[in-house]
Amino acid sequence: MITALIPLMILGLIILGVLLLFAFIPVGLWISALASGVKVGLITLVGMRLRRVPPAKIVHPLIKAVKAGLDLDTAKLEAHYLAGGNVDRVVDALIAAERAGIELSFTRAAAIDLAGRDVKEAVTVSVTPKVIETPIVAAMAKDGIQVKATARVTVRANIERLVGGAGEETIIARVGEGIVTTIGSSESHKEVLENPDKISQNVLAKGLDAGTAFEILSIDIADVDVGKNIGAQLQMDQAEADKNIAQAKAEERRAMAVAREQEMRAKVQEMRAKVVEAEAEVPKAMAEAMRAGNMGVMDYFNMKNIQADTGMRDAISQLTGKKETSDDQE
Repeated sequence: MITALIPLMILGLIILGVLLLFAFIPVGLWISALASGVKVGLITLVGMRLRRVPPAKIVHPLIKAVKAGLDLDTAKLEAHYLAGGNVDRVVDALIAAERAGIELSFTRAAAIDLAGRDVKEAVTVSVTPKVIETPIVAAMAKDGIQVKATARVTVRANIERLVGGAGEETIIARVGEGIVTTIGSSESHKEVLENPDKISQNVLAKGLDAGTAFEILSIDIADVDVGKNIGAQLQMDQAEADKNIAQAKAEERRAMAVAREQEMRAKVQEMRAKVVEAEAEVPKAMAEAMRAGNMGVMDYFNMKNIQADTGMRDAISQLTGKKETSDDQE
């Protein structure tokens, strides 16, 4: 019984070994490559397995490249895959470039792909220009009126500058800067509204595509609109600021005047206090003079008469002043 099962076990092991061999060696892929006219050896496919490179990701793009007439080999494609590139996308870009008559080598296409750019899209944009629309750009003309403008920039990818060249954001920023400069140098906002093509001409003359991955074909002003009267608003703000400054200075002068007035009043009060203090010493001096015989009784009465006469004159002058004031008011 056991002797009869041995041949069956040997046959099963052979079948299992063949299945494992076919699972490790992509014989089907090898047959497809031979049928397509692509010479790829089984040892090469096994080497890809050992290098952890999926053979299908190399052979299928290679079949497309050979059918398109491109001269590629597995070594180049495998090296690009191991470097982290997208082999299928690079081959598609090379085929598209060859069909469009654009000179593009595998080395440059691989470098563009490894730089993080979509090389196939770059070839497409190089054949079919792309339109980039800028956001609304606002600037003020010399007459103080704000002008808002949007532009459509038609660009074509520059294959030679894709590696290391600036992207769409730089194009948009430079075009916006050119629009602001052109509007700001215009004498009047009406000049911009009448000749919007002036913006396009000035912006194109600046060579804004230098150092970028694109070539600017045209710049078209899509919309121009009048914004706020910035100049008038600035003048109003300046006038309000001047008024506030004048009010602050007036308040400062008033405070200083009040302080001086209070200071003068304090000085007057001080002088009056000194006068009262001096007057308080007069009776003492008179008594001392009378005791010493330097002043007699008649001298004292004469002095009183003079004080009474002076007080009467002061009273009369005050009454006269009040009467004149009332007459003037009438």
